[in-house]
Amino acid sequence: MRTSIINKIVKAVIVVQLIVMATSCKDYLNIDEYFDDEFNIDEAFNNIRNMEAYMWGAAAEFNDEARTIRSNYTPGPMATDEAFNGLTGAGTTNIYYGMDFATGNINPTKFGGLNQWGKYYIIIRKCNLILQNLERPEDMTTIDRQRIEGYTRFIRAYAYYNILVDYGPPILVGDEVLNTNETMEYYDRPRATYDEAMDYTCGELEKAAQLMPADVGLLNFGRPTKGAALALVARLRLIHASPLYNGGAAARSYFGNWTRKTDGVHYVSQQYDETRWAVAAAAAKRVMDMGQYKLYTVPADEKTPVLPANITSDLDFYKPYPSGASGIDAFRSYSDIFTGESVAAINPEIIWGKSAPYINSDLNQGALPPTLGGWGRFCVTQKVVDAYLMEDGRTIHEARGDAYFETVADLPSGSTFNDLFTEQSRSFSGYPLNAGVFKMYANREMRFYASVGFNEAVWQALSSTTLYNHTAKYYFQDLDGRGGVSASSPNYPITGYVIKKWVHPYDAKNGTGARQLPKFYAMIRYAEILLSYAEALNNLTGTHTVQLDEKSYTLSRNTDEIKNAFNLIRYRAGLPGLSVSQLASQTEVQKQIERERMVEFLWENRRFYDVRRWGIYEETEREPIMGMNPDGATKEAYYRRVIPGTSSFLTREVNKRANWVPLPQDELRNLPSVDQNPGYN
Repeated sequence: MRTSIINKIVKAVIVVQLIVMATSCKDYLNIDEYFDDEFNIDEAFNNIRNMEAYMWGAAAEFNDEARTIRSNYTPGPMATDEAFNGLTGAGTTNIYYGMDFATGNINPTKFGGLNQWGKYYIIIRKCNLILQNLERPEDMTTIDRQRIEGYTRFIRAYAYYNILVDYGPPILVGDEVLNTNETMEYYDRPRATYDEAMDYTCGELEKAAQLMPADVGLLNFGRPTKGAALALVARLRLIHASPLYNGGAAARSYFGNWTRKTDGVHYVSQQYDETRWAVAAAAAKRVMDMGQYKLYTVPADEKTPVLPANITSDLDFYKPYPSGASGIDAFRSYSDIFTGESVAAINPEIIWGKSAPYINSDLNQGALPPTLGGWGRFCVTQKVVDAYLMEDGRTIHEARGDAYFETVADLPSGSTFNDLFTEQSRSFSGYPLNAGVFKMYANREMRFYASVGFNEAVWQALSSTTLYNHTAKYYFQDLDGRGGVSASSPNYPITGYVIKKWVHPYDAKNGTGARQLPKFYAMIRYAEILLSYAEALNNLTGTHTVQLDEKSYTLSRNTDEIKNAFNLIRYRAGLPGLSVSQLASQTEVQKQIERERMVEFLWENRRFYDVRRWGIYEETEREPIMGMNPDGATKEAYYRRVIPGTSSFLTREVNKRANWVPLPQDELRNLPSVDQNPGYN
């Protein structure tokens, strides 16, 4: 009797504590362990506070989306041609899963630490428990019930989304709450086809969007909204329409022999379906038509550089933004999104974002020069540097010998190597560019300066009164170079370039008064919706009508619509838009979209998925990673394109199997009906 009374008192105290935590905690709260350990989990659903806390606990199981580097849950930038790092962690606890992925050091028994498949199904089961018990709390209003159902469906769909993009087709369990004490035969069920999984996941996001709030307010920034759900649908529908998953040569090359063992059905359709592009276009247009989002811009002021003269390819270029590129500061309009300067919670471009302390603690730490307390080794590749346009919109090849200079051959006759460096300093939009900078880095578009740290670039570190306006020199013998750090240290930029995108001018880690502004990470930006819309329209050859919600969309390859969506991105960057001749060619527009996505979303974890869905992964990855020469002690030796690293573990592997992560080997042993991803058997 005494024991029973004590247990009841303990349980009552726990319930009170949980209610207090659920009420006061603004972050996701995982209280599942309390219910599991102390009493029947059914008590989690006795009232709305406990149920809501349990729901956000399920959401807390997701990994931090900002942790794309030094993580083991997503391949991330290091697994693509946009990033490189000399330290892989090979043979030790892996902290660079992306490099392991790129070098082929991933298999069904070694994930570089990654095994999220099981975690996603834990989330799915928790969501199914909530949906099964949605009617139980007596204190729940209809509005509360709809809101919790919407969030829960979103959380569950987001788990399936993550499986889809990283593992391929999931096992769909619907609303079923799987028992935890059954025989293995009970759990053995085949994976869905890619089409089935895509339709189910998008369908759940559609249902969630109807129930979720359109805005969550400042205090709940980080929680998804209706716009987030619909934007995820737009992203998934674009993936579904793309060559790798939509019949044609790419789909046949990768998945032509991959069939489900239980019925012989192809996991990925081998028949091309143009209507998928129409659905993708309609899904993007629906987000645009919400009227809730737009590209972030900063008005021009006296520090804003003058637009380049004599642009004739785009007659609208000099009009005020958004009709042209005039009247805004292109550098700040882009950089402020990432550096912490703009208030993310009210930034109209961020459809779904979150606070991201990790960016300062790891990402920016890996970018800052060693002199400023950083590691200086989170590297951007030469390919990325070459992809940025000149400030007048020309490619480096079009401008070579006129505005772009990399070798003496680019210069007028009689020039010497010393003529490859700028003679005057320049300052624009608060960004200082020293005299003596290699001309390859002069006269480039604003996003280049906002995103890439290069040799002799200034790291302002304005919060430090002792280390401000530091010029990072990566020549071998200099303090931030390979020899200056120490010959055995990995803390140097092996390609000669680092990611500078999230570093605010005031950010400093060392020196008197050093501090860093809080950072935020955008999972989905409106810029992605615009480029997705343009890409989807560009792939249409006929006219299609798509019904979404209660609205009908009639879509075709309308060049005005393509131009308007695409040019908003270019104008915000201070660049001319598509020309008439470019718009006339479907191939050329696709080429421009691919370049734009590489630059606009640099290191935002889109490149890995883009090159795969386009079916060009093998083409892009076979190009050797290039950079400047970190062993160069002189300028002539340093500014020489080389393939960084000579060790075998830095050899990048190109293999079709790297389209997805392998399923865990233990999962396959326990579930005979489940097929492994192609190439991992």
